[in-house]
Amino acid sequence: MTRHEHHKDIRIGTLVGGGKNAGDTIRKILPHGFESFSLTFWQTIGDTDLKRLAKDVKEAIGDRDAVISSVAIFGNPLEGGEQDAETCKGWQALIDNAHLFGTDIVAGFAGRIRGKPIEESIPRFKQVFGKLAKRAADKGIRLAFENCSMGGTWASGDWNIAHNPDAWSMMFDAVPSANVGLEWEPCHQRVALIDPMPQLRQWMSKIFHVHGKDATILNDVVRKHGVYGKEQFAFHRTPGFGDSNWTDIISDLRRGGFKGSIDIEGWHDPVYRDDLEMTGQVHGLHYLKQCRGGDFVANP
Repeated sequence: MTRHEHHKDIRIGTLVGGGKNAGDTIRKILPHGFESFSLTFWQTIGDTDLKRLAKDVKEAIGDRDAVISSVAIFGNPLEGGEQDAETCKGWQALIDNAHLFGTDIVAGFAGRIRGKPIEESIPRFKQVFGKLAKRAADKGIRLAFENCSMGGTWASGDWNIAHNPDAWSMMFDAVPSANVGLEWEPCHQRVALIDPMPQLRQWMSKIFHVHGKDATILNDVVRKHGVYGKEQFAFHRTPGFGDSNWTDIISDLRRGGFKGSIDIEGWHDPVYRDDLEMTGQVHGLHYLKQCRGGDFVANP
């Protein structure tokens, strides 16, 4: 069977922390029906033995029909601090070892020159990711930037320039490599009051991985208080609880030729959290599978 024949040209999975407990976490949640796992690190990979980690997560998956969709590191590789340098080394290490996990995607933040407008980060982005993109291309690896602002704007921020389509144009002009693209999710676009659907269609060829996270926008709050007032106007949500129509998202992904994973980014929903975290994530898993078309039915 091809992936399309058993309905997993687009897999539905979740994010798992990339530390030493990743294998145990996968063993515990795999029976719920997750089809892929994105292994994530915050800022550095620390003392993680990636070869041992790859062996452990592969053993955890065993003969189940699931994959490691991507490995990711979220920090600021463009700045010059000690931890920033460790983030950059983490990108290198994940690029060099992604094949051990059976994935060709390394994802994370693009980084940013802190406190400066986005355009002032582009020369440094070109310097850092020009080299990383070549290193990755030589190994058959794709690089995907998450579109999270981390509270930044065009004028200033601390973490990531890759949250705005105008920035994407500048980034991909600076590093015009076919293996450089996006780890896209509609949540951050909705919070920025951007319609995610035209954007999805426009940038389809650059979308390598999708985070399963949504948002709820309180339009009455926007109308009354605006987006800079004391009242919160947007909430990150697990898919199935937010404003996006994921049937449309998955349909457009398929029409655009996307093959890969939608991995749920949990731990953000204001309702389905704490003791209800996995309740929300498993609901999101089943919801996204239904949006994918439900159970696969073979043609006669």
